[in-house]
Amino acid sequence: MVTAARRVVVKIGSSSLTTATGGLDDGRVDALVDTLGALAADGREVVLVSSGAIAAGLAPLGLTRRPRDLATQQAAASVGQGLLIGRYAAAFARHRRTVGQVLLTVDDVTRRAHYRNAYRTLRKLLDLRAVPIVNENDTVATEEIRFGDNDRLAALVAALVDADLLVLLSDVDALWTGDPARPGATRITEVRDSADLAGIDIGGVGRSGVGTGGMVTKVEAARIATGFGIPVVLTAAPMAGPALAGEPVGTLFHPSRRRPAARLFWLAHATSPRGRLHLDPGAVAAVVGRRKSLLPAGITAVDGTFTAGDPVDLVDTEGAPVARGLVNYDAVELPGLLGRSTGELAAALGPAYEREVVHRDDLVLL
Repeated sequence: MVTAARRVVVKIGSSSLTTATGGLDDGRVDALVDTLGALAADGREVVLVSSGAIAAGLAPLGLTRRPRDLATQQAAASVGQGLLIGRYAAAFARHRRTVGQVLLTVDDVTRRAHYRNAYRTLRKLLDLRAVPIVNENDTVATEEIRFGDNDRLAALVAALVDADLLVLLSDVDALWTGDPARPGATRITEVRDSADLAGIDIGGVGRSGVGTGGMVTKVEAARIATGFGIPVVLTAAPMAGPALAGEPVGTLFHPSRRRPAARLFWLAHATSPRGRLHLDPGAVAAVVGRRKSLLPAGITAVDGTFTAGDPVDLVDTEGAPVARGLVNYDAVELPGLLGRSTGELAAALGPAYEREVVHRDDLVLL
């Protein structure tokens, strides 16, 4: 499963790339690049999702710890991102490989045109034998359009590029039944389904002072990727070589057997709803049972503040989300359209209103 993978996404965390004071650790960067360079030389496609931009920007700005406010984080990212990509470019040059920087926000991969652009860019870089280096665009991302952590981003990038394998590298060598520093904790070698995770205490394990994730985010990333049919290996950064060679290190998460549509997978897992549309029973049956588009006639109420193109949840009469989709109207437009047919709206307001509130191509069942 691992050695047969031809397209591999590798994610590495900040704590595995930087010193305790926040600067980039050249030895760690070189060790990672040597492993990935050998993988590329073997004819395999490599996408690297790398944390470390904010951490790399701390020391140059005279900061002693990761800032908590968004503005200072963005300032550190703007300094550190250049240092990070420059260091990668120099290291991969030793392997005769060019790198390409790809910075993403949630907005880039949920709106249809942006999603296609992200896919085309990554695909073309791989076709040109370059190594895409992906990170969240921390310099512009706000709380509303953040992935939240690069483990989740890596899982979604793996789905975007239709990867054969996702490798999550951190400062913890595997998934354990509890904190590995405590007596009695044992390493879990394989996870085949959610039942294998029952009773495991993963809270707080693997969180460093310069990163944002922990074991919880890694397990969630593995759940997302395996749900798309992608196997996942979780291990420590120094074990990247043995893991990619198929040696029994770390934890292997087995994939599900089927893959959903990639963009809708992003919509389900990468977005946070900006509002809610309340559906009557007929609309729920049409959307869920018959996979139809959502029309104004089936909506009974609107919650939230959103604009056309934003993700919204579609909820049933009990308020339970049944689907998520990209809405075609602003929130302020919808109240006057509710309960009316598209033909009636077109006759009264013009042909621009003869359209779905959420098109079935922009809708995923939850």
